[in-house]
Amino acid sequence: MPASKQAKRKPPALRAAPKQERAVQTRERLLDIAGELLGEVGIERISTNMIAARAGVSPAALYRYFKDKYAILEALGRRFMDRQNAVLFAWLETHKPGGLDALARHTEDLLRATADVTAHEPGGVWIERALRAVPQLAHVRVESHREVTDAMLEVYAPLLPRVSRKTLWRRLRMSVEFGYAIDEMLNEEDRIPRDEIFREAAALLASASLEDH
Repeated sequence: MPASKQAKRKPPALRAAPKQERAVQTRERLLDIAGELLGEVGIERISTNMIAARAGVSPAALYRYFKDKYAILEALGRRFMDRQNAVLFAWLETHKPGGLDALARHTEDLLRATADVTAHEPGGVWIERALRAVPQLAHVRVESHREVTDAMLEVYAPLLPRVSRKTLWRRLRMSVEFGYAIDEMLNEEDRIPRDEIFREAAALLASASLEDH
């Protein structure tokens, strides 16, 4: 083709974002707004109408993504727990080559990284409270903590071959519950400096024996 005709050719038009991608972005924006509102007004007062108004959409548009207030709270809880869990999964991958000693030494790092997720999540503190306070959301927290425990078991079991997997899972499950309780404590207990909570909690977790006595 002659160069003159090539020069006249128009560049291809940019394709519009796929509807599915736009839907995902809209859903995430609604969740961000819902999290912010949850932090402002609390669990009891937040409503779908309030979220829709803040987002600048009609209630009908919001209902295309969430059937009611509790569906929104569940989605917030799942997203929040997934983000916290991602931190723990990365921590396991980083430190498992160093064995039990490395995992114990870096426990405080894990607690601090988990707290950072809570601090940066829109409405993070209130999402944690909702997961504890709302009976309809209990399964989100429990399922997430079991998933974390399963992942920890696969790392710790080869390091503790004399402990049965059933026993080890039970002990790890309790340590997971303790770790997340510490994250909640950081946002509620103002009589203990945060650094002391991190340090003391990490020491307790690191010293807790997973082995049989």
